Amino acid sequence: MPHDQSKPPDRAGEVPPPASFEDSLLSLMPDLRRYSRSLARSDCDGEDLLQDSVERVLSSRSTWSGVNLRGWALTIMTNLYRNGTRRNRRFPEVEITLAEHMPALDATGDPLQRARLARALDALSAEHRTVLMLVVIEGFTYAEVAETVQVPIGTVMSRLARAREQLGKQLAGDNVIPLRRSE
Repeated sequence: MPHDQSKPPDRAGEVPPPASFEDSLLSLMPDLRRYSRSLARSDCDGEDLLQDSVERVLSSRSTWSGVNLRGWALTIMTNLYRNGTRRNRRFPEVEITLAEHMPALDATGDPLQRARLARALDALSAEHRTVLMLVVIEGFTYAEVAETVQVPIGTVMSRLARAREQLGKQLAGDNVIPLRRSE
């Protein structure tokens, strides 16, 4: 475990984590939020996953090696999501749809395009969506993704190829507009 030699060791001989750990974690929040929402497929569940992940990162701070905080935090989030998914299979939740008719926040871009993309992403399996988001959106290398999701690099590559193919088919299919012939 690399240590910053400029900091004095504590009583156990370990170097304390850098003072900027919280600042580094705060700077990762947009990435963590985006990834949590893509995993959970919902803003609300994504926020819960984000909160649980940040809590786990902070409580596990002493086990961090001091290298690649972003990768470490995303690995923790991925594992929490997997564990929660397994738990929810045994105890399915009841979906509450009381707010489905409330107006959404105004976001930039074409709302129809965003909705099409969201539907296409939701149609992907969790494994394919995870790899796609980590490589395409978060910019991870195949090796980093393989380490994060704990699969071989070849599996990452095949999942990414399949995710892109499925996404392309879904989006291309949404472009078909049936026209009636005038009689």
